[in-house]
Amino acid sequence: MTPRTALAKTRPARPGLRGARGLLREVPALLVGLPFLALAAFTLLAAFTPTESLNRGEVGALTLENLRLAWASADFPRLYLNTALFAFGLLLVQLFTVTTAGFALAQLGARGNNLAFHLVLLQLFLPPSALILPNFLTLKALGLTDSLVGLALPYVASATGAFLLRQGFRQIPKELVEAALVDGATPWQVLSRVLAPANLPALVALGITLFIGAWNQFVWPGLVANHPDMYVLTVAVQRFAGGEGSNAWGPLMAASVLATLPALALYLLFRRPILETLMEGGVRG
Repeated sequence: MTPRTALAKTRPARPGLRGARGLLREVPALLVGLPFLALAAFTLLAAFTPTESLNRGEVGALTLENLRLAWASADFPRLYLNTALFAFGLLLVQLFTVTTAGFALAQLGARGNNLAFHLVLLQLFLPPSALILPNFLTLKALGLTDSLVGLALPYVASATGAFLLRQGFRQIPKELVEAALVDGATPWQVLSRVLAPANLPALVALGITLFIGAWNQFVWPGLVANHPDMYVLTVAVQRFAGGEGSNAWGPLMAASVLATLPALALYLLFRRPILETLMEGGVRG
């Protein structure tokens, strides 16, 4: 190998070349995300465009009239309250159940632990639609339909969350847990003072994911909530789309924007720990 060849091999790539390679790596993600970005852009544009212009295929002068009509079409303060109580209440219960389940599956050496873990994995293979009818019949027998408790009860535990936290807890060095036990810590103190703080980014990312999933729930709330006082935002938007908003594209898109904004704002606020957790999980995998 000549000195010139060795120098060429050790020479760092030019900034322009590195930028081009980085752009090429992003092309598949851009292609996958482009349809979703197009739908989001159309929804946002249609929310501020008069319906008459949309029916003619034109983009006229932007207006706030659609937002006013959408807000007047339903009791949005009540809808926000119902959705927030459902999503936040369910989130708090889910974080408790998945954290304790993940801790038990990862750290407690009880007999049958592996069997319990495999049963959790088995639940992941069940499609959610297969559980709708049994859950509904159970709630109907308990008299919990048309209530926020009935909306949340089938989702108080998350097999996916328990599995992810188990994997996270298993990454913590056993020496830390053993040291805490030697110092006289109870299992609950080990969880709350050692494992949970060490997995705080994962807990935040999982919490935001669970919250957005609860906020966007549609099929189950649409089946259980039959009284307008129990509607959540997704159900109210669907009822509006099937009624007076069926031909009013502008107000319908405005109602969709109003229903989506809180969850979108929460994601943008906490996107960093979510992305860091996903990248960390990808490296570990």
